[in-house]
Formats: sequence, structure tokens, C-alpha cells
Amino acid sequence: MRGFPAGVAVLTVDVEDERIGLTVGSVVSLSLEPPLVGVSISRQAAVHELLRRAGAFSLSLLAGDQESVAQHFARGVPPFAHWHGIRTREGAARAPLLEGALGWLECRIAAEHEAGDHTLFVGEVVSAERGRGGAALVWVGGEYVSL
Repeated sequence: MRGFPAGVAVLTVDVEDERIGLTVGSVVSLSLEPPLVGVSISRQAAVHELLRRAGAFSLSLLAGDQESVAQHFARGVPPFAHWHGIRTREGAARAPLLEGALGWLECRIAAEHEAGDHTLFVGEVVSAERGRGGAALVWVGGEYVSL
């Protein structure tokens, strides 16, 4: 799978003002009617149980020049520095939307499915917004690439 490109996004959650973000490369479109997306999250990830409690999440679809943002949310930054230097705005579901992205999806959790050591969360898209144009950030061959 290392040679198969995956779009990079940051999944964000807000539960009772506890906010967290995680870089993901597992976002997949599942259905157009109703609009559904899937995202696979390790059960060991800090965001896993918060996601369940929130019942909703947001996805910021990263642009080709946002590698530093992807790295920030991929490396487990301590809570006090998690949002330092990251430009956001609040979405309808309260989860932060990262500025400069190609687009944003806000979802409510419609289903969960165990998948090995991960959970596949199925999100019903309740809001979709196009961001700026340009290349997308993808993960392929163990590195970020702009396509």
C-alpha cells in the first residue's frame, strides 16, 4: 500500500472544549446519497474515544503546501501546544476547521465498524465547503507529495 497515494486530511473533534486533531490518510467517499465518508482511526489514538463521545467530526482536506500542518498533527504534540501556531475557525459542529485547506467536511457519526486494530467511522456529511484551489497533499512511498 506504500505505493498507492492517499489524500491527507486533518480530522478534528471538540467535546466539552477538549479539542484534538489527527492527520489521517484514510478518508474515503462511501456514498453520494446520502453523502457518506469513512475514516479509519486506531483504537490506541487519543482521538478515538473523544470521537465516540462527540458523535461528530470535521475534516480539513489539506493543500499541497500544508505539509507542516500534516506533520504537526501526525506527531502527537502535547496538549498545551496542540493548537499553537495553527490558524483555525470554528465549524458548525464546533470542531476546528484548519485555514488554507482545499475544503472542509463536517460530519455526524452514522456508524462504527471494528476493523482489526482500528475503527472505521462512517460520517454523514452535514456540511461541505470548498476552500482554495490548487494541488492536494498526498502520502505516498512514505512521504508527503503535492499533486
